[in-house]
Amino acid sequence: MKKNALHNLTKRLTFVFFLCFCFSIFAQQNTQPQTKSDFWNKVQFGGGLGLGFGTGFTNISIAPSAIYNVNDYFSAGVGLQYNYLKQKDAFSSSQYGGSILGLVNPIPEIQLSVELEQLRVNVNYEDINLSDNFWNTGLFLGAGYRAENVTIGARYNVLFDKDKNVYGDALMPFVRVFF
Repeated sequence: MKKNALHNLTKRLTFVFFLCFCFSIFAQQNTQPQTKSDFWNKVQFGGGLGLGFGTGFTNISIAPSAIYNVNDYFSAGVGLQYNYLKQKDAFSSSQYGGSILGLVNPIPEIQLSVELEQLRVNVNYEDINLSDNFWNTGLFLGAGYRAENVTIGARYNVLFDKDKNVYGDALMPFVRVFF
C-alpha cells in the first residue's frame, strides 16, 4: 500500500513538474512577431565641402545633407549650409541656412530635383565701410544623370534676382553624392 501511494505521488509530481515546465517554455516565447524598423536603412547622408584660396581670397563652405528613400522612385531630405567668403581689402561674407530637397528618379539613370533653400547673408564691404544683411530664398529645379549614388547635372533657380542674390547666375551645375 505504501509502495502504491508512493508510486501515485511520484506520478502526480512528475505530471505537475511537466506542466510547469511546459508553461514556462510557452511563457518565454514571444507570440507577437518582432518588426524591425528599417528607417535607418533608407537614410543616406551626403553633402559638400569646399575650400578655395587665392591671392587675398578665401572661400570655405560646408553643406551636409541627408535624404530618406521612400521607394526606388522618390526621396526627400534636408540640408544645412555655411559659407565664408573674403576678398582682402574688399569684402567679407557669411552665409548660413538650410534647405528641403525632393528627388524623383523616373528611371534609375535620370534624377529630377526640387530644392527650396533659405540663406541668411551677412556682407561687410571694407572699402566703403558698409554692411548688408538679408535673407536669400532660392527655388531650384534640377535634372541630372545618376550612376549609383552619384548624380551630375544642372539646377535652375526660378526665384533668381540679380540685385539681391548670392549666386552669380540662375543656372548652376551640381554634383550630388549620397552614401
